[in-house]
Amino acid sequence: MLFLHLKEINMKILHLSDTHGCHRRLRGMPDADVLIDSGDFTMNGSEPEAIDFMNWFCDQSYPHKIFICGNHDDCLYGANIDGLDPNVYYLCNTGVEIAGIKFYGVPMFTGDCVTDRQSRNYANIPHDTDILITHSPAYGILDFDDNINYGSEEILDKISTLHLKAHLFGHIHAQHGVREQNGIIFSNGAIMTADYNNLNTPNVLSI
Repeated sequence: MLFLHLKEINMKILHLSDTHGCHRRLRGMPDADVLIDSGDFTMNGSEPEAIDFMNWFCDQSYPHKIFICGNHDDCLYGANIDGLDPNVYYLCNTGVEIAGIKFYGVPMFTGDCVTDRQSRNYANIPHDTDILITHSPAYGILDFDDNINYGSEEILDKISTLHLKAHLFGHIHAQHGVREQNGIIFSNGAIMTADYNNLNTPNVLSI
């Protein structure tokens, strides 16, 4: 008699976001299977800032690395990025599968947010996505600052139709942290604090 043993996937993810040019100040980051940056790695949105980040990101000794762009990273709007290492993935309304886990990334470019393109980007998130990476949080989840919920209602609505394991984002510096809700891990990985003076610790997630 044959028995099929399905191996449970245990993946450790190190999540950061909103480093705003301070990525080289990060020291002693813990081990993980996948390093993920959910955008705003530049401060002024310049090409030299973006290139410096990508060089640093490629140099990090993690088996797999994923990044998307935030609203500060407009210099990469429409860009074709060449020269990334084979284990580094730039997701721009695209996905990648690693060890059976399907990742999908939606950036937050200003040019999309002032049109209906961002709504279409969120609507096109595949239904089989396991880990969603956006720059914006979903409405009401680690998105509160200045007495306002800054998250996206469109992301919240889309999440309700998916079977996610995790949603990774940033954008709202004051809400750095991790929350589990309805069986989904939500991670706000904002590294730069709300006053832009200090750095938070990257989030470690177990999937």
